[in-house]
Amino acid sequence: MNPSVTRTEAVAGPPLGAIARRHAWLSERVQWRLLQIALLVADGVGIAAAFALAYVVRFELSLPIFRLEVVPSPIFYARVVAALIPLWLLLFAVLGLYHRRNLLGGTQEYALVFRGTTLGLLLIVVAGFLDPQFIIARGWVLLAWSFGFLFVAAERFLVRRGVYALRQRGFFVSPAVVVGGNDEARLLVDQLSAWKTSGLHVVGIVDDNLPPGTRLPGGPPVLGNLDQLDSVIDRFDVEEVIIATSALRRERMLDLFERYGVSEKVNLRLSSGLFEIITTGLHVKEVAYVPLVSVNKVRLTGPDRVMKLLLDLGLTIPAIVLLAPVFLVIAILIRLETPGPVIYRRRVMGINGRQFDAYKFRTMYVDGDRILERQPHLIEELKRNYKLKTDPRVTPLGRLLRRFSLDELPQLFNVLKRDMSLVGPRMISPEETPKYNQWGLNLLTVRPGITGLWQVSGRADIDYEERVRLDMYYIRNWTIWLDIHLLLQTIPAVLRGRGAY
Repeated sequence: MNPSVTRTEAVAGPPLGAIARRHAWLSERVQWRLLQIALLVADGVGIAAAFALAYVVRFELSLPIFRLEVVPSPIFYARVVAALIPLWLLLFAVLGLYHRRNLLGGTQEYALVFRGTTLGLLLIVVAGFLDPQFIIARGWVLLAWSFGFLFVAAERFLVRRGVYALRQRGFFVSPAVVVGGNDEARLLVDQLSAWKTSGLHVVGIVDDNLPPGTRLPGGPPVLGNLDQLDSVIDRFDVEEVIIATSALRRERMLDLFERYGVSEKVNLRLSSGLFEIITTGLHVKEVAYVPLVSVNKVRLTGPDRVMKLLLDLGLTIPAIVLLAPVFLVIAILIRLETPGPVIYRRRVMGINGRQFDAYKFRTMYVDGDRILERQPHLIEELKRNYKLKTDPRVTPLGRLLRRFSLDELPQLFNVLKRDMSLVGPRMISPEETPKYNQWGLNLLTVRPGITGLWQVSGRADIDYEERVRLDMYYIRNWTIWLDIHLLLQTIPAVLRGRGAY
């Protein structure tokens, strides 16, 4: 038997999947149907409100940027809106915004909303081009497009938060089993279990090499072997079968695909089997009639890379100009408080393993190492977490700067140098790299960020394993909308000061 697993009592009692759904008195099909109807109604209301607000801003507020050359006809615009709302909703449906696979899935949903509202804008433009009699204010069209995206995105954000709360009560939850008992299967279980809002409840593992009742450390029990998978699915109401592909032989996987690949009862999912490189991005190219898989050297390529660059520079350059007086005041205060340089350079890992100096305002005494030598227990804590909650080396001004992340402002110049991004995984020193284990390869495929998931999730208050998990989640699920979302969340996170020390 694998020494990393333990034997427990035979699985007994009520099915874990049933426990997770005990309060879900509606069938799952009905739950999702009600959610789709609610989204359809909410989208319609959001679009109507966007058109109405666009009319008020364009024609009734008398803003100097808009010239009112003719008096608009409210009846004409009301008729246009009445025709456009169902057309926009139809576009949303065609794009899959009411399909289950695109709902509650993160920032990809916002990207689809943006695409849908943009296509709706083009629909109006094309109508005006084809029919010369269809004359409509361009300002109203642009305002309706921008308000439409903002309102629908905000409404779906609120709906998602509501569903996340309902998942804590057993609604919108699908019982799942992981097939396999190796390290990859354990990582799958850990990650799926860590995200309570994922909608998947891992009830157990199915594996040929581990007897029923065996548990992986901290994980669910083994429910049976592969030949017993049908009975496991029936007993635990399983809806998702997730295969750790590195744990099975090819023949076994083909057998599972034949049994469940087109099944209406369960959804079959396969991991890539490449956990160490899964976040970097893969593409397939046929060479000599042989499909070969290549691994991207960096996570972001093509348009994604351009969009992130535009976001970084578009916000960083104005921020440096506006914050120049703040830079000057902080620099003067540091020099007045303690002797030493104003800027501290920290050697950290960059993209593709290239090291660089990250700039920070100095927050410690220059003889900080000698101060720390007097307290050996803090040295041990520093080795474990690379951070001290109570650090005697930090100056009084430094504590204030750290609390509100003002010490990190000079990293805006690192963004200009393209060493860093505004949003990204946490910076790590070369000595920390081994702590990322197999994930270290992925970490170096993107630039580290001034802020990120770790920043808005509690900073130093979260343990090291959770920091690694958050970094990997960001890399794997990056979109430009995720960056924007995290930037907006950073402001209240910094003001709260949680985990800042």
